[in-house]
Parts: sequence; C-alpha cells; structure tokens
Amino acid sequence: MSLKRAYLLVVLVLLIDQISKIYIKTHFFIGESINVLGLDWFRIHFIENEGMAWGAVIPGEYGKLILTVFRIGAVFGIGWWLWDSVIKKQSTFLIVAIALILAGAVGNILDSVFYGVIFNDSYHQVATAFSSEPYGTWFHGEVVDMFYFPIWDGVLPSWIPVWGGNHFTFFNAIFNVADIAISTGVGILIVFNKKAFGSSEIKME
Repeated sequence: MSLKRAYLLVVLVLLIDQISKIYIKTHFFIGESINVLGLDWFRIHFIENEGMAWGAVIPGEYGKLILTVFRIGAVFGIGWWLWDSVIKKQSTFLIVAIALILAGAVGNILDSVFYGVIFNDSYHQVATAFSSEPYGTWFHGEVVDMFYFPIWDGVLPSWIPVWGGNHFTFFNAIFNVADIAISTGVGILIVFNKKAFGSSEIKME
C-alpha cells in the first residue's frame, strides 16, 4: 500500500470524524439523546469526554494538559510507524491498521486542542462555533462522543454472583468515529496478527 493511499485513508476518517462531531456540537446540548431509526438500542447521545478512554482522567491542575501533550507525542510516534511500514513495504493489513489508529488519535487531539477555544459550552444550550465566550482554553478542550448502543438494559437475575440484582447496561460506552477507527485498527492487529506482521506485503481481498 502506498503512502499516498495511507494518508488518504487518514484524511477520509478525519473528515468523517470532525464533520460528525461539529454537527453534534452545533445541534445537540449535553445529555440530549435521540433514537436512530426508532431503535431503542441505537442512539445518538451527546456527551463530552474530559479524559482518556472510558472517561479516565489524569488528576491535578495540569492533568488535562499532560494528557493532550502525551496524545500529541503518541501521534508523532504512530505517524513515524506508518511511514516506516510503508517504506519497508510491510503488510497492507498493518498499514491500514496503523492509518486507522493514527486518524483516530488525531481526531480526538483536534477536540482537545481546538474545541475549547472554538465553541461555547453545550450545557442546556446548543453550542456555537467561534463563540466570543469559549468554554475552555487551548489544549483544554473536551472530546465529543455520540454513538450509544445500549443493547440490553435491565436488572440482572439475583442468582448471578456479585452483580446479581443490580442494574446493568450492555453496551454502556459512548464513543465517536475516532474511537471506532482506533478500535478497528487495534482489532485488525489482533485478529490478523500473522498477516499484519508478515515480512512481505499482503494484499487485502
């Protein structure tokens, strides 16, 4: 796979990610939710994530800045990995996986770096772009998440050890296009491990 095609994949994923996030940010307020196609288990539910995956955060005054800088450093590393893999004519599985991971990482970094100074807050209102009252500062923006698939929601049977009798939702994570790209890239590396890390280029059929 050529470097041009790899970069094209990165740009395509980034465009889809940012267009979807900007649309949600400028049409929904925090906590607003709609069912897609009338399905209870497929929802657009707008939240903003202040930290890493699953809402984890780094505590302290500079926690958010540290996280953003770490993400930027990781992107440079992943970008070099992509370039090196293409130059060495590694497997297309590997190159596609890296490109997806890179696109997802950059997509979420854009939120963290720019959204805080572009948008006003989304609490009880729909945000506007290039607001005179932005909700944050440079490198302190929040990541927009929207896809929610609560396939099953209810109380677990009491006979189940530990969790029995408690309320449970499967699947309760809320994520975005960038997260999907990262997860897909990692999934390719796991499922197609032998093909991805083969010494010669393998064409994906």
